[in-house]
Amino acid sequence: MSHTSTPGTARVPDTVSGPVPTDRRVLAPDLARGVMLLVIALAHTHIFSVMAGGEEAVRTVADRIATAGTAVFVDYRGYPMFAALFGYGLAQIHRRRTEQGHEWPWVRSLLRRRSRWMIVFGVVHAALLFFGDILAVYGLLALVFAGVLRFRDRTLVVLAVIWLPLGATIHALNAADQAMTDGAAFPPVPEGVVSELAFRLGAFAFLTPVMFISTVVPFLLGILAARHRVLDEPRRHLKLLRGAAFVGLPLGLLGGLPLALIKAEAWPGHSPLDALVAGGLHQLSGYAAGLGYAALIALIAVRLHGRQGPVANALAALGQRSMTFYLAQSVVWAALFASYTLHLHVSATAAVGIAVAVWSTTVVLADLMRRRGVRGPAEAALRRLTYGPSR
Repeated sequence: MSHTSTPGTARVPDTVSGPVPTDRRVLAPDLARGVMLLVIALAHTHIFSVMAGGEEAVRTVADRIATAGTAVFVDYRGYPMFAALFGYGLAQIHRRRTEQGHEWPWVRSLLRRRSRWMIVFGVVHAALLFFGDILAVYGLLALVFAGVLRFRDRTLVVLAVIWLPLGATIHALNAADQAMTDGAAFPPVPEGVVSELAFRLGAFAFLTPVMFISTVVPFLLGILAARHRVLDEPRRHLKLLRGAAFVGLPLGLLGGLPLALIKAEAWPGHSPLDALVAGGLHQLSGYAAGLGYAALIALIAVRLHGRQGPVANALAALGQRSMTFYLAQSVVWAALFASYTLHLHVSATAAVGIAVAVWSTTVVLADLMRRRGVRGPAEAALRRLTYGPSR
């Protein structure tokens, strides 16, 4: 594949490699990450409600509405957006280091080292807390696709289009499998510390390649968006952002409805073929919805520019510490749902309430950290491991 060349320049001192000061950070990506952590929380608590409650998780009208709403607005909607934001951030690192004078081999080595540590974080996270880890997936994405940062725009688009059917097919097959097994996406979770650890690692090993394949497309589009500074300079891209928001979000709604009806048990007599088609539509529309969410939040950031209030500041603070609070959410899930802790069995409706409560708490905590000038410990640890001790 063709790629653009990086001009050879002298390496600059490592002292320029510090984090971007808070007052120079772009609002839109941080705001998007903060809001999307709510989507992640909703997705995860719904998983636990289904796994712990089985059929009892969907037994009332409210539960059916919560299940359908999760399928339409949450499932496979948050992950694509986070993947796009991850690709965007990776491209920003590449651009900054290149502008500072670093050669491509140095930048590639930096990105690969960062990726390997993300995989380590993800494996530990999956083993100890939550099997549906995304950190390792993103680390693998960056490790495998670091070279695409030098591809031409057209090559990125072609690669995304080629990969699109594969991502949709994987999700479609999974949906059909659930339909044929009466919605049992996972076997019953065994009880006990060691048994749950083994279960988490087994589920993680199965889910990681599935999630990897499903997130390549938005990851590539995120790189493309960063190259044109779509979120850095949203005022220059208002037409594109409006189109993405007002087309992507309705497509996400319509494309998610068939699978939502199946999951909410409102489509009696559906066949595995129906679920296969619905699953494919759900994944494809999820890409559109995820990008639509990002575009809508960028448009809101434009309106807030220079006059964001305490709520926007708190959400941005959460976004700046998204890795820390993503992991913190999993600590809460382990405390609430593990067999060796509270071992809660909740309905789909109750899961929504728990997700909103936990996310709201993290918003408050992140804002307190912002006011005191405290960085996220997970972000700080990843940076230290990537760059080494600061001088």
